[in-house]
Amino acid sequence: MKGTDNVAIAYFGDGATSEGDFHEGLNFAGVFQTPVVLFNQNNGYAISVPFEKQTNSKTIAQKAIAYDIPSVRIDGNDCFAVYFATKQAVETARKGEGPTLIEAVTWRTGAHTTADDPTKYRPDHLGADKIDPLDRLERFMKKHDYWDAEKIADMEEQRETEVEQAVKEMESYTEANVADMFDHVFNAVPSHLAQQKSAYMEDLKEES
Repeated sequence: MKGTDNVAIAYFGDGATSEGDFHEGLNFAGVFQTPVVLFNQNNGYAISVPFEKQTNSKTIAQKAIAYDIPSVRIDGNDCFAVYFATKQAVETARKGEGPTLIEAVTWRTGAHTTADDPTKYRPDHLGADKIDPLDRLERFMKKHDYWDAEKIADMEEQRETEVEQAVKEMESYTEANVADMFDHVFNAVPSHLAQQKSAYMEDLKEES
């Protein structure tokens, strides 16, 4: 729209496609032929809601048909499929030919959040046949003699060093004041929030 070659990529899960924003976004992108790639990571669950309870559509990719937007459905655990589908979509957008919807079918191996327990809504054996994308890539590279064990070891050592440095930097920060989460939400703290703050601070005193 501005005449630049910039391209935006929006990443979202399958649960987001049940929101009105998803459809409004596709409609806007289709009408104005925006240079955007709409990348859906479909892991089959919107937290605990399975895909078949979210939509009657067989795929998310087919939802693009209503907005006359090209779409593709790929194996989201295949690094090459993800790379080339995204590359093609970016090139299409950069040429001024509009948006593309990518549905990458994948699997969430763990919990949605630290407060989530996936065993409550899906059997443990589900996903056992899914192979981690990095493991698949490693197998491919070893099979075709692209794997450089020495280089990988150096990269892992560098990664560990960077993580350790980041942790040390974080730990050097001044300890946060828990009262800030109450004091800096509103210009004037409402009475109910002031009550919550008072009760919470009292609880902290008792725990200490």
